[in-house]
Amino acid sequence: MMSAVRMRRLRGSEAMRRLVRETRLHPSQFIWPLFVRSGTGVRTPIGSMPGVSQTSVDELLRDAERAMTAGLGGILLFGIPDTKDAVGSSAWDPHGPVPEAVRAVKREFPDLLVITDVCMCEYTDHGHCGLLTPSGDVDNDATLALLAKEALAHAEAGADIVAPSDMMDHRVAYLRQALDGAGYTHLPIMSYAAKYASAFYGPFREAAESTPAFGDRRSYQMDSANGREALREVRLDVEEGADILMVKPAGAYLDIISAVKRDTRMPLAAYQVSGEYSMIRAAAERGWIDGDRAMMESLVAIARAGADMIITYFALDAAAHLARR
Repeated sequence: MMSAVRMRRLRGSEAMRRLVRETRLHPSQFIWPLFVRSGTGVRTPIGSMPGVSQTSVDELLRDAERAMTAGLGGILLFGIPDTKDAVGSSAWDPHGPVPEAVRAVKREFPDLLVITDVCMCEYTDHGHCGLLTPSGDVDNDATLALLAKEALAHAEAGADIVAPSDMMDHRVAYLRQALDGAGYTHLPIMSYAAKYASAFYGPFREAAESTPAFGDRRSYQMDSANGREALREVRLDVEEGADILMVKPAGAYLDIISAVKRDTRMPLAAYQVSGEYSMIRAAAERGWIDGDRAMMESLVAIARAGADMIITYFALDAAAHLARR
């Protein structure tokens, strides 16, 4: 005798599938990464990331308006400076691209959440995420003071959240102390808590002009084989005062997203990085996959794993897709 249970009963129509859907997405879960540089009227397409550009502040305001109209959760700003040096001094220039963009966005769209990436790799002439020792390694403790100067420049400009992505040990505690000491006790820190040394970052390095001049970042970013280590990293950031945690990349690290959510129960972001985005775009352009379906399936998977918010270059397209459903 056959079982009375028939799983297909709840799959027979789109209305039925929508009724019993377990994981639901909303535009407010999406954070849109944007790349800003100096100048006016600048919108330079990034060859390895179809649909993504570097923009000047005036052009970025057009994107900010689109983000507001779409109901996105916020934007994440990366800066491309006019000049680079060994210490990345442009990172804390109050008139650098990120502080100028923050001020402009908060003036025109005060309700749009603005997150700023805090790292040195876009600003150093060697492309690494901090000061170098004579041997060419990144000096962890000396770099912390520079990150604090960058975070304070963003805070003074009006950023809603600062997001350190450098993976220096103890940077969350150092930034928290610096921000609190300057009167920014209200400013949350979104920590790139488990950031892996990943091949999926390739297109980003073109977008942010941050390819290392030598070596790689494996001495400070995590080894892709390690899962338990991610929980140690995350717990340390929680102890040091992180308000929101992040796992990066997302697609190849769904197990890490799930484990971090179970272990901490804290607000959790996941970054669907440039390589994940570009692979879907490239395959869709060649007709190998349905681009919209692949986009949405990838985002659902990240949310299903436990991410509360998703940083994705698909943010605007995904919001438009949801609006059509």
